[in-house]
Order: sequence, then structure tokens, then C-alpha cells
Amino acid sequence: MNNIPILLLAAGASSRMGQPKPLLPWGEQTLIEHQINTLLATGNPVVVVLGNQSESIIPILQGLPVELSINKNWEQGMGTSIAAGVKFISQLYPDCKGVLITLIDQPLITTDHLNTLVTNFESEKQQIIVSQADSGWQGVPVFFDRFYFDELARLNGKQGAKTIFRNYKEQVISVPCGEILVDMDTPKEYDKLQNISKEKQSGGK
Repeated sequence: MNNIPILLLAAGASSRMGQPKPLLPWGEQTLIEHQINTLLATGNPVVVVLGNQSESIIPILQGLPVELSINKNWEQGMGTSIAAGVKFISQLYPDCKGVLITLIDQPLITTDHLNTLVTNFESEKQQIIVSQADSGWQGVPVFFDRFYFDELARLNGKQGAKTIFRNYKEQVISVPCGEILVDMDTPKEYDKLQNISKEKQSGGK
């Protein structure tokens, strides 16, 4: 189902990292380029929400087939970025059936997992399809049926997508994905995930 837009949230302050996460090196490219290429490989349209350091990030994305939404209220928290992105998608893709929300700081997420989330979607069933780690933790990447667009567009402050799917537990479908949901907020976590990625690329365990 290639008409489902994917929303990449990349607007945050990266305060604990000490530098903007989107601009961190990842292999031979920046982290945001890596993430965008992973999303584009699904064949679905990609919308990126920028905020902090957007003037430094936009030039890097020149030539990539993505749509950009600038969240002027990014300092207020992730909820504002989700809201801005969903409003933008509603205007840009008025006939879309849902949205897949992803984060800049989950670099181990794979195209295969994103495709699995989308292929589990059945239109007009008000589904929320969440990723589930081996630990049982559930969260982003998460797919929302269009039914939830109004609520997503009203999020503010530090409210995340979990705020909504906790209120609709009977509609939630979980898709297991091993240990790829790890995110990174600090330089130590960044180094750890880089090492894991390098081991996977070299065929290590």
C-alpha cells in the first residue's frame, strides 16, 4: 500500500546529545539521510518535520524526494511536531488512509519492519498498529488510521503518540520487531548503536 505517507519527526532540541541528532554522522551519510533512505525504500511518500537547526538541515536534503514541514513551535515538545506533521499531511494527501509515524533517533529501524506495519493495515477499521520490542515495550514506529487525524492534530507540548493509543487499547495491533526500537539520547547511546549497526553490516551477531 504505497499511498500511506510516512512522517519522520526530526525537530527536537537534542539537548542530551549536545548536537543536533539529524546531523550526526551515520556511516557515510548523516543520520537524517540514513533515516530518510530507509523510509523511501518502502515506496511510500515521506514527510519530514523539522524545527531546531532546520536552516542547517534543509540544504542536506536538497534532491531527496521528501516533503518538508517546519514546526515553528518545536521547543514546546514532540506533540507539536506530530500535530504539525499530521495537519500538513492532511492537506498534502487529502485521500490518504492513515499515517506511519517514525522518529529520527531510532536508526536500527528497517524498511522491512515499516513495510510489515503498513501491510497489517486494513482500511476503515480504526486500527492503531504499534511496534513491540522483545521486552514488551510498545511504541513508535506506529501506524494510525485516518480516524485519529483530528486527535493527532490537537497534540501539544510533550504529548506523544502513546497518549492516543493508550485511550484506544481495543484498536491496537502490535507487531513484534526484536530489539530494533532502541533510541539514542546521549553520545554513549549513539556510539553503542553505531557499533551495533556496524556489526550487522559486517555479518556479526
